[in-house]
Amino acid sequence: MTDSFDLVRDLPSALHDRSVAWAYIRGFAATWRTPLTPEDGTPEAALAAVEAVLGMRLPAALREAYTLFGRRADVHSNLHRLLGPDEFHVDDRKEALVFREENQGAASWGVLLTDLDRADPPVRVRADLADKEEERWEGWLDAFSVSCIEIVLSEALQADEPVCDHGDFEDFDELERRFTRLPFPAYPEGEEGESFYAGPGVLLCDSGGWLSVRARDEETLDRFRDDFPADWLNG
Repeated sequence: MTDSFDLVRDLPSALHDRSVAWAYIRGFAATWRTPLTPEDGTPEAALAAVEAVLGMRLPAALREAYTLFGRRADVHSNLHRLLGPDEFHVDDRKEALVFREENQGAASWGVLLTDLDRADPPVRVRADLADKEEERWEGWLDAFSVSCIEIVLSEALQADEPVCDHGDFEDFDELERRFTRLPFPAYPEGEEGESFYAGPGVLLCDSGGWLSVRARDEETLDRFRDDFPADWLNG
């Protein structure tokens, strides 16, 4: 898997088949992080226990994701936090099951209760606003498995490791010319999201002018920073 995995080539099929999505995440972890092992998954007993407490059945995709990498915080929680099963909760309006929280409490991600019977339901996001009456569960990504790919890629870029760096960046035309934009994620029309790029030995993410980079090794990161001068945090 590690020899054949390709960030760009393997993504389109992973966005349309959740079994392929899990293979994509395994390949990414093995190639760019540390391979996933059976011990990295949340035990089925823990998922069954939370279902009993909540009185609801978790979607198949959520169960599969947690049994794959639920215990690997370095894969899913370097910046924002994927909740443990015992932290799952229904929001105050009883509209959604919450499974992820923004690092400063500015937003939550969840699955609408009306979608829990779907195998791979859409994921919604709700911003924490001063005017609580304005808060809504807005569309984010169309499938839980797709959201997991986004989480794994974005969180890999946020690891506190010497192969990662961040900075304000302006020359995105050059970035577009020299790197391949990943055909993902497909955020709802009108919604801003992250743009991912890949090149030899590097994964990049543009978050509205804030560029994050993860390289396969420190030498590759140094070459990237030389080619793309910026006010790098760690450079």
